[in-house]
Order: sequence, then structure tokens, then C-alpha cells
Amino acid sequence: MKVIAYAARTAGGALQPYEYESGPLGPNEVDVRVTHGGICHTDLAAIDDEWGLARFPAVAGHEVVGEVVAIGAAVDEAALPIGQRVGVGALAGSCFRCESCISGRTNLCPRRDALVLRGDRGGFAHHVRASDWRHVYPIPDSMPSEHAAPLMCAGTTVFSPLIANRVLPTHRVAVVGIGGLGHLALQFLNKWGCEVTAISTTKNKQADAERFGATGFIASREPGALRAAAGSFDFVLSTVSGDLPWDDYLGILSPQGRLCVAGVPERPISVSALGLVSEAKEIVGGIVGTVAETRQMLDFAARHAIRPEVEMFALADFDQALDRVRKGNVRYRAVVDFT
Repeated sequence: MKVIAYAARTAGGALQPYEYESGPLGPNEVDVRVTHGGICHTDLAAIDDEWGLARFPAVAGHEVVGEVVAIGAAVDEAALPIGQRVGVGALAGSCFRCESCISGRTNLCPRRDALVLRGDRGGFAHHVRASDWRHVYPIPDSMPSEHAAPLMCAGTTVFSPLIANRVLPTHRVAVVGIGGLGHLALQFLNKWGCEVTAISTTKNKQADAERFGATGFIASREPGALRAAAGSFDFVLSTVSGDLPWDDYLGILSPQGRLCVAGVPERPISVSALGLVSEAKEIVGGIVGTVAETRQMLDFAARHAIRPEVEMFALADFDQALDRVRKGNVRYRAVVDFT
């Protein structure tokens, strides 16, 4: 199959049409015709080469929704029939043989297929290939495709930490950052049953945060605001990509509380050892969910009508969409219509 994709040929460059041959379909592989694609900050990191890992021409994109158009010989056709509406996310495959996969932790597989790191074969294209059909997710009928796309990365990234960190409905939880990830985290936590507080730099997004389910709000740049919340939260989920005053955020945790970092700060995280060990607090990483967790996330979102708030863009406006995401102007997830 000849695939038409949209690639940056230099770091930060405008997207241009790019064609490649997909090659023979492997036994476990699935080809999906893309109808909708979300834009994540990680896509910009690949296009702009923020981490020094990009390969050009770079085809980013890892929040894909579309239709199955071809399946490999070993694919369960009953599970993924031709024409099935599906999602493909940040991880499009894993080996299913290593210790991590066998124990269900497919998101930790050392040979996982990270769509955004593929180089020239990501999801900003009219077709994308998943390397294993078990990482291709049927989309619930009640969920529009433009809403399903951001759930394939942003949704599973904020849902998985709830399971991995055993967050309970009785917990008091704070979400740092009310953006593409944060606005979904507030919705999930509200329906999870938690008392949830939104933390943003100013009060500009307070009304939105409350609309998404927050029952409390902290404007972190207000003098003494974080100090006043000392010891308040069992779990804090940071969704921002910027650097934070990490000791202040350790301070708002209750004893044995956890700070989960789902965003990627620019600089190393530095905290006072005393603030960490004196009350047995923890800092953990948050990543996209396993196959099982991603399926659970889609079911949970469908059951509770959890939806990302999206801005839609036509293909002709792709670069405009990327620029709005770069500037942090999107409320709250940009989605491109490939049809």
C-alpha cells in the first residue's frame, strides 16, 4: 500500500506530504484508514526534536481513530473485522513474550512499538499500521471519533495512574495543569468518586476546572497558596511539561502520599531528601496504560460520558493546529479531520 503521510523534513519545519510503501502485512499487523488524529505535546517534541531523538522526515501522530482496512493472517477477525471503527494509540504493539508482557504490563515491554518514535511512519497520515492487533481498540458506539482520538494517549495516560497507584474513591486528589491531559484527569477522578482539586498558575481556568469536575481550586502563583494546602492530598497527578517547585508539591502531600509525574519537565526533578523521607512520600512516573487498562479506560469513558473538549481542524490547517498547540492556546485538545 502507498501511504500518504504528513512529515516535517527539518526540526520545527512545516508539514509536507510524504509518501512511502507500507510493505507486506505481517501476521499480527493491522492497517487502519485514519479519519481523526489528536495532537499531543509529544508530537511536537518529535517534530521540533525537543529530545534529540527525531529522525527526519518525521511523521508524528499517536492519537488515531479510523477504520480497519486490512488484517494479518493471525489476527482474530471476529475481534477486528474489516470496517471496524478503532483507535490506535501511543503504543501500537508489544512482544507479548517478555516478563512485562506476560504479567500484563505491555506498556513496559522493551520492544514496544511507540508510534511517535517510529520516525517516518506515525499517525499523521491517511493510513497507519499497528504492529499487533491486540493494541488496536474498538471504539464504543456512543463515542464520536473526534472525542475518541485524544483518549488514545491523553486519556489512557491519566487513567492508568489511577489503577497503578491504587487511587480510591475516598482519596483527596490534586491535578496539576488544566490542559489536554489535566482536563481529562479531572473528569475521570470526579467519576471515580474522589474529592478532586485543580491546580493552575492563575484563576483563569477555574470555571473550566469546576465544569470538568473539580470541587477545589488552587492558583499556585498566589503567595502562600501551596503552603496553605500542606498535607492535603493523598495523590497528586502532575500533567504539565514545565518545571515545578517540586518541594512545594511534596509539601501538599499527606504522609505516604504519592506525586505522579505524567508530564515531562525540561530539567531534572530535584527535591529535598528530608521532605521525601520524613513522611515516607513517593514520586512515581505515569505512562500510557496497558492493553487492559486502555480498554477499561474506553469503557469507563463511554459509561460516564467523559469526553475531551476539542478544537477541530481541517487537513489544510494542520500547521495552524500545531502552532496553536505550541503556544498553549488550544482548549483543550486539537483534533485533525483526515476525511
